[in-house]
Amino acid sequence: MDKIPDNLWSFQPTTDVRTVGQLFAHIADGQYEFCSSAEGKQIDKGIEKTAKTKAEISAAVKEAFAYCDAEFAKMTDASAAEPVSFFGRQLTRLSIMDFNTAHTMEHYGNLVTYMRIKGIVPPSSEGQK
Repeated sequence: MDKIPDNLWSFQPTTDVRTVGQLFAHIADGQYEFCSSAEGKQIDKGIEKTAKTKAEISAAVKEAFAYCDAEFAKMTDASAAEPVSFFGRQLTRLSIMDFNTAHTMEHYGNLVTYMRIKGIVPPSSEGQK
């Protein structure tokens, strides 16, 4: 988030895809959606609908990742294997958390493309030549 300047927060390569800010807000919402499901409840923060500024979204992303980190930290081998309801299916808690990681990385890929379009080297490529 820090590598993308404020003036590019509303950048979107085409009108039918999310802006930089919307992508980060979507990732934050996903953290709550997946990690709360793994916890056995449902949290919908609506960050993508309500947070608009870089400061608001950045704070929300940090809080969302902290929430998921706490869920990972309290997971045991036994609880990880327990099935819970997720989008109408039964999945293990660990499967939901794994899906969350895949979802986050999918959208990080979107952000990498956005950054490269604007001449920004993404964090995952820093120091590589």
